[in-house]
Amino acid sequence: MSEEKITYKDSGVDTVEGQRAVSLMKDHVKKTFNKNVLTGLGSFGSLFKLDLKDMTEPILVAGTDGVGTKLKIAFLTDKHDTVGQDCVAMCVNDILCQGAEPLFFLDYIATGHVKAEKIADIVKGIADGCVLGECALVGGETAEMPDFYGDGEYDMAGFAVGVADRSKIIDGSKIKEGNVVIGISSSGFHSNGYSLVRKVFFEKLGMDVKEYVEELGETLGEALLRPTRIYTKPCKALSKEITPNGIIHITGGGFFENIPRIIPEGLGVKINTGTWDVPKVFSYIAKCANIEEKEMFSTFNMGIGMMFIVDGSQKDRAMELLKEAGETPFVIGEIIQGEGVTLC
Repeated sequence: MSEEKITYKDSGVDTVEGQRAVSLMKDHVKKTFNKNVLTGLGSFGSLFKLDLKDMTEPILVAGTDGVGTKLKIAFLTDKHDTVGQDCVAMCVNDILCQGAEPLFFLDYIATGHVKAEKIADIVKGIADGCVLGECALVGGETAEMPDFYGDGEYDMAGFAVGVADRSKIIDGSKIKEGNVVIGISSSGFHSNGYSLVRKVFFEKLGMDVKEYVEELGETLGEALLRPTRIYTKPCKALSKEITPNGIIHITGGGFFENIPRIIPEGLGVKINTGTWDVPKVFSYIAKCANIEEKEMFSTFNMGIGMMFIVDGSQKDRAMELLKEAGETPFVIGEIIQGEGVTLC
């Protein structure tokens, strides 16, 4: 038997570097804390005090998601301080659709080798997202897994928890013919469709993330890495006076997959495609790869990140509330008899 002494670091796991990463991320995490967070960074379990005095029947609403292959763009650009916001957005925006108020968020980051500064940058993005989402980053895990991930690669996932009074849960059951669909803008691709995005720009066209694209007014990397918007502020602004009959987060599967998820049987949605400003990046990829309109709407958000379905009588006030929250809302469609999504 060999007398050579082997350490954990010899196997590829550097616990000292891991602790340095924790030290670097502490200030980012602390900026998300509020009076309900009862534990600091490093506890085995995270404690969060619930303030439910204004709710008759509180219901916890939870969601989990990741960033997907958009992370490949972060690897190519070596920019890692925004994809954390994407992770938060994908989780928080989903629970907002049920009428929930976000409470807290946890993250999981896995990588082949921990590089403290890179992990701290990732967590900075997560913390920035939590500030925008108005939720506390109460804990997380960074797993160092040698030989499992390629050099410089990592993956991440998140988990968000919110709360809603049962009487105000939004499930689409109140949607009726004649209801109006109001959309608010996305910031671009958000975190969906990146397998197609990468195939078009990198495989088909051989472009580089540093390449300046005249039609976009920025480099390809800047356009592709722009973080997903988080819609807590407009959702809260609207809920002060109006409980929408439905809220839809346009993610993977675009309009054709996400809208029908909450539409009652026997009803469909007519979308008037010329009623909002579509970001240039969508027309650019469609032109570059000759992608048909239906395929675009089946894959991407097409410039609409969130939709609210409201009674026609509430349309004007809903538009006012969203504008007061800093949004530029668009009336983009209506509920009709039938099924599925019709583009007009």
